[in-house]
Amino acid sequence: MTTATPELLTVPEVMARLRLGRSTVYDLIRSRRLLSITVGRSRRIPADALRDFITREIEEAA
Repeated sequence: MTTATPELLTVPEVMARLRLGRSTVYDLIRSRRLLSITVGRSRRIPADALRDFITREIEEAA
């Protein structure tokens, strides 16, 4: 039996997808608007968390 693992994105990958700078992405993480986890010394953002963030931003803008 295989279990699907959620895709974990690096901060540079999130920067590229959102077209934002490093400081802005870390500010979103710090303010808990963008959920993330720490793996060792690395910060990772679940792809689902990024999709949720984008959905919330779209809903707030409407």
